[in-house]
Amino acid sequence: MAVKANFLNLSYSFLQGQEKYGLLNVTKITENGKKVRKNWMSSWAVLQGSSLLFTKTQGSGTGWKFGVNQSKPEFTVDLKGALIDWASKEKSSKKNVIELKTRQGTELLIQSDNDSFINEWYKVLNYTINNQVVESDEALEDEVPDSPGVEKQDKEKEKENKDSKKLRSVKVPSNIDATDQKKTKTKLKKFLTRRPTLQAVREKGYIKDQVFGSNLTSLCQRENSTVPKFVKLCIEHVEEHGLDVDGLYRVSGNLAVIQKLRFAVNHDEKLDLNDSKWEDIHVITGALKMFFRELPEPLFTYNHFNDFVNAIKQEPRQRVHAVKDLIKQLPKPNQDTMQVLFRHLKRVVENGEKNRMTYQSVAIVFGPTLLKPEKETGNIAVHTVYQNQIVELILLELNAIFGR
Repeated sequence: MAVKANFLNLSYSFLQGQEKYGLLNVTKITENGKKVRKNWMSSWAVLQGSSLLFTKTQGSGTGWKFGVNQSKPEFTVDLKGALIDWASKEKSSKKNVIELKTRQGTELLIQSDNDSFINEWYKVLNYTINNQVVESDEALEDEVPDSPGVEKQDKEKEKENKDSKKLRSVKVPSNIDATDQKKTKTKLKKFLTRRPTLQAVREKGYIKDQVFGSNLTSLCQRENSTVPKFVKLCIEHVEEHGLDVDGLYRVSGNLAVIQKLRFAVNHDEKLDLNDSKWEDIHVITGALKMFFRELPEPLFTYNHFNDFVNAIKQEPRQRVHAVKDLIKQLPKPNQDTMQVLFRHLKRVVENGEKNRMTYQSVAIVFGPTLLKPEKETGNIAVHTVYQNQIVELILLELNAIFGR
């Protein structure tokens, strides 16, 4: 069966280098976690890398820089770790409104009356957010990249120098003689050089492996399953309580609450999704999307990305068979998790009269999350088309691919 909507016929005007600009209507509704009064303004928006900048004055040309002769941005939005979705009618009565939530607790509404223009913005923002790597402060501190050509021996010397500096900073009372000082320094040096590795600490149970951000195969091995428990838990809850909710998976939940749920899952807390603090179904769906977004390698693995793209380019009759064969080549946890997720999403679409979710809208939400290249080398718009088209094909041909 051919895919109902041919994404390839859609027209996009993305700029090269993940840069885009244009005139948008924008308002903040929350800043640093606090609600603010809605104040719509027309603003010149510029997307550069992982930053979205807004200014009252229009820049000139594709080489946008905030230089001497141009306005500095009124405010800047960091897209790393942000959430994006179409805003509900409760948030705004205007049409074509995008809701953007940042890690810092700022919520924006972005709007344009031009349907195709705002859809282009949504796609490029969604793609940019899904392809940003968010690192913790600890990771940034511990994993400073080495300069080219630094060998292992150099790294060990650096470590020894750091340890020596730590030893020199230890203040020793004057009444201790030189021999005792030497013994103390030797013991400290041994302690510092014999610190257990992260793996050893994990094996002894002092540090628990997390759920979010874990390798899918490793997580399933720990849980003695081929589908993560959290994935099954979310899906069961949504199917019991949320299939009739408008904008299911399209509408975003409260980011702060989603992060609390993420913390609870990662720290092995007893999780009851029926608890009143998780009552918003969009929090559950938001956490499930975040789980797949934070996988170190997407559900459709990096090494098969081009194969799936080539499969979807084939004649309609050959596409299903090609995609089915590729799925069989994926690791068992990926296959089983994919089947559970897509059967669930099929049930979401089957309740489309109530939740207003179609094959195409589900594909737009999940395409860039489940399927992406390891390094972006081609046109963003083309990749987005293929990502969505592959997800939609699997949903439409679910029984042919996974069986009944």
